[in-house]
Amino acid sequence: MDLDEATAIATAGGDGSRWPTKLPVRDRLAILLDPGSFVEDGLLANIRAKGLSADGVVTGVGAIEGRPVAVIAHDFTVKAGSWGALTCEKQIRILERADRDLLPVIYLVDSAGGRLTDQMGFFPGRRGASRIFHLQVALSGRVPQICCLHGPSAAGGAYMPAFTDWVGMVEGNASMYLASPRVAEMVTGEKATLEEMGGAHLHAEISGSADAVFAEDWEVIGAARLLFTYLPSDWRQTPTPVEPVEPERRGWEGLIPSDPSASYDVDEVILRLIDAGSFFEIKPDWAPEMVTGFARLGGRVIGIVANQPAVRSGAIFVDTADKAARFITLCDAFNVPLVFLHDVPGFMVGTVVERAGIIRHGAKMVAAMASAEVPKFSVVLRKSYAAGFYAMCAPGFEPRATLALPTATIGTMSPQASVNAVYAGKIQEIADPGERAVFVAEKAAEQAAEVDLLRMASDLVVDAVVTPEALRAELIARMAAAEGWTRSEKRRHHMVSPV
Repeated sequence: MDLDEATAIATAGGDGSRWPTKLPVRDRLAILLDPGSFVEDGLLANIRAKGLSADGVVTGVGAIEGRPVAVIAHDFTVKAGSWGALTCEKQIRILERADRDLLPVIYLVDSAGGRLTDQMGFFPGRRGASRIFHLQVALSGRVPQICCLHGPSAAGGAYMPAFTDWVGMVEGNASMYLASPRVAEMVTGEKATLEEMGGAHLHAEISGSADAVFAEDWEVIGAARLLFTYLPSDWRQTPTPVEPVEPERRGWEGLIPSDPSASYDVDEVILRLIDAGSFFEIKPDWAPEMVTGFARLGGRVIGIVANQPAVRSGAIFVDTADKAARFITLCDAFNVPLVFLHDVPGFMVGTVVERAGIIRHGAKMVAAMASAEVPKFSVVLRKSYAAGFYAMCAPGFEPRATLALPTATIGTMSPQASVNAVYAGKIQEIADPGERAVFVAEKAAEQAAEVDLLRMASDLVVDAVVTPEALRAELIARMAAAEGWTRSEKRRHHMVSPV
């Protein structure tokens, strides 16, 4: 075999005809990277072994819109993209380079996991899979790590997507699981399909391990390229601003109901605040009672954390808290200011959520929010009650500003609920229904006066009361005023986070 033949074999990979819905690995790279920018490492790895072109993984450095990135791309046509000794070595080397040169890493994952015929190569040693995960953790928060999951990510290899900042999965092809349905049945007796065990919708809607589901390979790669535009190349930089664009929606009349229990779609509020076409939602199908995502406000990148009254009244559940904590941490890692949009009745209560650890998970959200040093801006749209007010960045957590719409109410609970809690005995003693209703109404009015918005402004709980029409301009001006923000000097190793 001469060099030209070896190069041709390594470049060609294997036979992908069994997977007609999948793009070949080099076609995926062509969509991901700027034309002519890719410089490959280790093309001839394991070339002397039959059927192991490039040892099942393509690694190297390319560019996305002129910005350098490191790439790991599994070749599903070569032993199903499984990991052997040299597969691991190639991935380790490119991650070491990313660590040294602060390169963002894009993962195009399509791997059956460890190559069981080469266990000593991928499993126990210093240059095996454990080293890959160690490097991913070392890179976390220093450079963006973005994963497009095109096929399986099995067994220990499932942790590769898990350590990244964003995971997009291709419907029908992508899966993540620690054990295949066959192995799980052998161990536990449980019977499940691949989709039930680790399919795209399972992880995007139930487990929260994925961020979004896409129909085709090219779509998830396009989303990864778009997401990258919202992030800096490393933790020392800030996202690049662009020319501002006016919002795509206008008109606020009737959008936010005065009745605090009435439903509305907070997405409509967001679309009236942000630059048109700029919202990139994160985990839209998991814990949808909280909306999180990147956007641009006057050309600047921001992160949005918003309660969604249209889903479960916008209350905070276990998964809600985890979703918010994860996104807040991501924004803080890469210097993205945060805007919190409150319309929250509080944390969910009851035995179900207590057994699920609502206090612990809620503490995780509060800890992430309190630890974030990026500029934070808090906007009370309608109501913000109880510990939900705290978790959505109350004044005590040092937002740059707490703003309120004229419709806003802040308190431990709604006036009606407060009356029923404080005067429960008295209410029961009143036999006449009419008299009882008058008593409740009078006491509710007293409670409402106690948390009146003008009093909140007078006591400096809120920094400004802003009309909906003026809110975008107010946020843009305050964002500009915070432009020169800096982080505090390190005061400790790290906090002990609620798990």
